[in-house]
Amino acid sequence: MNARGQSQFIAKLKRSKGSAGYFRLALIGLSLASILVASALNAAEKEKVEKADKKSESSQFAQPNVSAPKGGTITLNLQEEPPTLHPIMSSDYYSALVQGYVMDTLLINDLNTWDWAPRLAEKWEISKDKKVFTFHLRKNSLFHDGHPVTAEDVKFSFDAIFEPKYKAAQKRPYYEGIDKVEVIDPYTVKVTTKDTYFQNFISIAQMSILPKHIYSDVEKSQKMTRQLVGSGPFSLDKFEKGQKLVLKRFDKWYGFTDDHWRGYYNFDQMVYRFVKEENVALEMVKKGDFDFMEFLQPEVYMQKTQGAPWGQTVFKNQVENSAAKGYFYMGFNFRKDLFKDKNVRLAMAHLMNREEMNKKFRYEMSHLATGPEYLQSDYASKSVKPIPFDPAKAVELLNKAGWKDTEKKGVLQKVINGKPVEFRFTLIHASKDREKYWTMYREDLKKVGIDMEIRLLEWNSFLKLTDEGNFDAMAMGWSGTIDWDPKQIWHSSNAIPGGSNFIAYKNIEVDKLIDKARVEIDRPKRMQMLRKVYEMIANDVPYIFMFNDKYYLYANSNKVVKPGATMKYDVGNDIWWSAAKP
Repeated sequence: MNARGQSQFIAKLKRSKGSAGYFRLALIGLSLASILVASALNAAEKEKVEKADKKSESSQFAQPNVSAPKGGTITLNLQEEPPTLHPIMSSDYYSALVQGYVMDTLLINDLNTWDWAPRLAEKWEISKDKKVFTFHLRKNSLFHDGHPVTAEDVKFSFDAIFEPKYKAAQKRPYYEGIDKVEVIDPYTVKVTTKDTYFQNFISIAQMSILPKHIYSDVEKSQKMTRQLVGSGPFSLDKFEKGQKLVLKRFDKWYGFTDDHWRGYYNFDQMVYRFVKEENVALEMVKKGDFDFMEFLQPEVYMQKTQGAPWGQTVFKNQVENSAAKGYFYMGFNFRKDLFKDKNVRLAMAHLMNREEMNKKFRYEMSHLATGPEYLQSDYASKSVKPIPFDPAKAVELLNKAGWKDTEKKGVLQKVINGKPVEFRFTLIHASKDREKYWTMYREDLKKVGIDMEIRLLEWNSFLKLTDEGNFDAMAMGWSGTIDWDPKQIWHSSNAIPGGSNFIAYKNIEVDKLIDKARVEIDRPKRMQMLRKVYEMIANDVPYIFMFNDKYYLYANSNKVVKPGATMKYDVGNDIWWSAAKP
């Protein structure tokens, strides 16, 4: 189960991961010719045309090889050691990536068509009013400890999200529309919804199913930070602190005898190491210590992948696909008086020289981001333009907000709550590779009288401060989603400890429109609403939105075999196999 196709809750990303999102839905558009033809056909014929169109389109991308040999090991870089593997309480990308292989879901999206594919549920029904879903479980699904997967486990997995002791605030927005999950018989569950939230079905279909007999003991399971029991294609074999994490192929996984999943998950072992520094990881790829390195930075791709062993034992790849794209950002803490004035936040954005950064660090391989979803998304409003680098405009806005160098010290001052305050703040972040952006920014801030301290933190320490809201400004990244629901990050109800609205952004009108859009089933209508949300958030400048990648850049060793450079909605490393196998 590729976590890139699984996780919308992957909330706390050090880097913009095009993967992440537990609940993503793509309504793939037909070509104009197909639409014109299909409009004249009955429903059955139209469905045939749509499937044929998707099949033709997906054939351009890598396909699983049903004859791929099994065995061997693939070694990858997880970058950061997961603070916990607990499937309910964890919320960061690194734990979710591991869980994506160990845990399983009722359904999953096919990575070439985005159609639903059966996983733990072999079939399902949706009521005419779209408010009742019935799932029929396979009878040959097992958890890694040998216990069968039953309807009781599905019900427990939903109920656990709302158990206060589990502190799963970042997950709850996606399940608020679910009224109840009922056990009809040991292998049948019925899900009843409260409303027509457009992701109700997606949320349940891609909910990780937990073994009730293990995780129902809350106090005991809370201590299982380095243990994980699921029913996915891989089981957790080892988790050595500071060293590595090893997943072992679960031979009793039902999917290995299911035609749909032939050609997937071909390695016997997946070994993850924790290497933070991109340059160190790159050297390990060159030496053959890593078989796959994803999300290469453009600067690395252009400057550090030349000459031997590149093109011989290790290969670089630049691909375009339809996977959701992410962005990284600098966020302002709205709890701080310093950033409550929109003029100040807009001035700060005008002082970020993204045009020069894109040339210098990214070789113009990125778009300048304009708002809270990637530019290529259907939900991104094309009316929003990038905020340009304009120091003169920034000074004008700062003066308008009352910030002036009254004492001629080279630092702006203002009286706030009766006290003189200098414009000084600290930016916290957890990515050394991105420090060059903030260093360049700091110099431009200094020229207008703003003093920014840059503080690089270890990942777990960074997460603690952001969860607590204990920072001035923060830098992080969000993954994109194919069908965007902004509530997790932008709704004021999630400006709580454990929520994902870390900066405490609150706009009542944004809240209202998000709530309205969430229960709009008609996608074109919902898109119009959420484009307005996009515009409103961008206008408030809660973040300095940095970049959206144009390409997916990665490297692989000659120890793996790929059936193609990329699948349509993911690079597709789940269908690779070992070159050492005949």
